Amino acid sequence: MDRRRFLQTGTLAAGALALSARSAWSAPASPAARPPVPLIDFSTTDTGLLGTYQAALGCLRANLQMLPQFQSAVLGEGSVYHGVWLECAPQEGAVYSVIRPDIARNNHLAFFALQKEDGQLPCNLKISEVGYGQIQMAVPIAATAWELAERFGDNELLEKAYSACSRWDGWLRRYRDTLRTGLCEGFCTYDTGQDNSPRWGGIPNRCPDSDARNCPHLPGLPRLCPDLSATVYGGRVALAQMALALGKHAEADHWTEYAEAIRVLIVKRLCDLDDAAFYDRDAEGNFVRIRGDVISRVLGERVVDPPLFDTIWQRQIHAAKAFWSPYPLPSIALDDPTFVRPIPRNSWGGAAQALTALRAPRWMEHYGKSAELAWMMQRWVEAIRRRSEFRQQIDPRTGDFTRPDPGGYSPAALVFLDYLWRLSGPRQEGSRLEWNLRPPAGGKAVFRLTAFHTHAILTYNPAAAVLEIGGKTIATVSGTVRLVTNTRGGLEEAKGIASETIQVSIVQPDRAERKFTIAPNQRVLFT
Repeated sequence: MDRRRFLQTGTLAAGALALSARSAWSAPASPAARPPVPLIDFSTTDTGLLGTYQAALGCLRANLQMLPQFQSAVLGEGSVYHGVWLECAPQEGAVYSVIRPDIARNNHLAFFALQKEDGQLPCNLKISEVGYGQIQMAVPIAATAWELAERFGDNELLEKAYSACSRWDGWLRRYRDTLRTGLCEGFCTYDTGQDNSPRWGGIPNRCPDSDARNCPHLPGLPRLCPDLSATVYGGRVALAQMALALGKHAEADHWTEYAEAIRVLIVKRLCDLDDAAFYDRDAEGNFVRIRGDVISRVLGERVVDPPLFDTIWQRQIHAAKAFWSPYPLPSIALDDPTFVRPIPRNSWGGAAQALTALRAPRWMEHYGKSAELAWMMQRWVEAIRRRSEFRQQIDPRTGDFTRPDPGGYSPAALVFLDYLWRLSGPRQEGSRLEWNLRPPAGGKAVFRLTAFHTHAILTYNPAAAVLEIGGKTIATVSGTVRLVTNTRGGLEEAKGIASETIQVSIVQPDRAERKFTIAPNQRVLFT
């Protein structure tokens, strides 16, 4: 995409919607300032479901805050975490963009504003300080910045993100490839944000002198880390896309080459094909054989090809004895001897984390596992609805949230919000509309989405679901299925999102009724 086309066709930001989003971004930044109109709205006669939905929105509103170092409102982590962290705040902002696009933007610009001259991004911005003592990476900030810039046609964000993330990549190559392997190195526990994980047993939380350039003088360090390297890879993929949008074609080619180089190294050096797992390699070249969510983080950046993914999926992720627990995905495999029980608070030693759940759609949809993702989302929605307290982590076997925990945790509230719409609502995906048809509860429910200059409305009645665009009914549907339409409502495809084969009926104006069966993850194309 060249720069002129990017500015003309930002996929969601054309016309009036673009103007409303941009005016929101230039509005007063206080949490108390008048917010823009959300792009989504939900109502239902199911009072329990509606109460949890409203509680999630309330939790997120309560976590909007002003930081001393950045004079615009951001969405904070909530619970006991007073600030924003590089590993998660940008993605949380991107998910929250359907409610507050201005906050989503700020959750990126805050890190760019406090970038050091040498290119280092802060690992966190807290009420008390700005931290630079670890790199704290998971989802690439370049990827979420590009997602927002493209969706809203925001050239200012695009240019700032491209500059900042290019410099950040340079800093990582300079200070986190000390062994000159081409991979990204981990120096401390907080580099990956996995507090109290057996993966980092005996390793300090922060780098010496709270300086992420300093590696502790300990046996086995530095480590070659597959998830940190995958984050670098995903960032370079996004930088290539940003460069194209800015008309920097030669730079885009370079970023693509750099991305492929580290992708090959991740698979070649950090994947044990016999185990179908990714592991750290210590400074002596030995695998640190602890099977944890490092695997799903690599998948999150789409590092592996479909054949390798299928192997990892069957032997690890979708294996009930490993990661496919009753409430997926545990932070350490259930059958790994290092799994920590009883589960303590704030533990990446086995608990299923809300952050991992929030990241799952980024890769499960890409690899065609929509039906399995839907089952996982239903389990998390069920667990959250029990108490509506939005805590950090759950027991992967029972779905019980860990206590003591004050609740009010933004990632858990975002999981509920995002999962409900992915399970049962209309969503914008690029230049198309995605209609996920699954009654969310008993009684009537209505989902409303603003996109492409108009309103997409999905209404659930006892007998069927009714799809409308711009006030006109485009289809009446029975059966659990995902339908994809163009912006005018033209039907393009269906996908199986249930755990079993489903009978589907579609009635469209002036057309004969369509009836078909669809299996889990099956695609049916319409002409």
